Amino acid sequence: MKLSQFKFDLPSNFVAQEPLGTRHDSKLMVIHRKEGKIEHMKFKDILDIFNEDDVFVVNNTRVFPARMYGNKEKTGAQIEVFLLRELNNELRLWDVLVDPARKIRVGNKLYFGNDELVAEVVDNTTSRGRTIRFLFDGNDEEFSRMVKKLGETPIPKYIERPVKSDDEQWYQSIFAKNEGAVAAPAAQLHITRELMMRLDIKGIKFAEITLHLGLGAFRPVEVEDLTKHKMDSEFYAIDETCAAIVNEGLKKRKNIVAVGSSTVRAMESSVSASRTLNPSAGWTDKFIFPPYEFAIPNAFITNFHQPESPLYMMATAFGGYDLILEAYKEAMKKKYRFLCYGDAMLIL
Repeated sequence: MKLSQFKFDLPSNFVAQEPLGTRHDSKLMVIHRKEGKIEHMKFKDILDIFNEDDVFVVNNTRVFPARMYGNKEKTGAQIEVFLLRELNNELRLWDVLVDPARKIRVGNKLYFGNDELVAEVVDNTTSRGRTIRFLFDGNDEEFSRMVKKLGETPIPKYIERPVKSDDEQWYQSIFAKNEGAVAAPAAQLHITRELMMRLDIKGIKFAEITLHLGLGAFRPVEVEDLTKHKMDSEFYAIDETCAAIVNEGLKKRKNIVAVGSSTVRAMESSVSASRTLNPSAGWTDKFIFPPYEFAIPNAFITNFHQPESPLYMMATAFGGYDLILEAYKEAMKKKYRFLCYGDAMLIL
């Protein structure tokens, strides 16, 4: 398929700027693929849809305060530094994005806070990308505390307001454990502790994978021929416990519910020859767009996404291009809220 087939107009008033007070009260659009039917519910109504031994696969990555503001040596110009991933722990080398990039060259030093943290630019990677080395003598725990102190929650730029203290909790899933993501697994933000407890009482199983979300799924696709688009690599880990829960569900022909696109990417990157889930860990740059045959999940919870984004493309691959296009038109008519703090879609 071509990039232009995924274009639609998304007015800014559809973009949720904050979550609802009670996250499980958000709207849920349910897409029935076989019948081509669309239903409108609340997210908490998933309790009535799934049954004992169905499996919810969730991502236990934890978002860290990846956006920092520093000052360039000599000129004092303010520079935004967005931490993407650590490249070398011992040397404290990081892959980052800088803005404005034209002001930052190899050899420049950046000062954060009251000169509490200093970084040196050691390489150019892309037009906005740089490799920087933090000049910090403390241990890993002290460095992590310093980043938390000086950084802020990396809410997306389409949220057109300053970061609030509430975002630290809003932009984090209740499953968050393993730190390393710069974006939240948004579909999971609808699951509250109360709802999870009720799902657990009903006998629904939870299987946890880790995939540290970078910005790959949010970067614009710049090629018309989608086969030529390259996703950024992201680290994932699927342990034996997770694989056993999922494979038992597959064996019993239960629903395997991928909660969010990151869980889909992780699972579909680790499929055995017998189309079961392999325990594995590594880097994935899997890009899913139609047509695509999914091996593991048979249900998918996702939010409403930006036009031409890999996230929207994955939804159309799972739900069918025409049906998801119709669903998005229906969502706009019914005033659904879009993007990370918005409403959800369940594709069955």
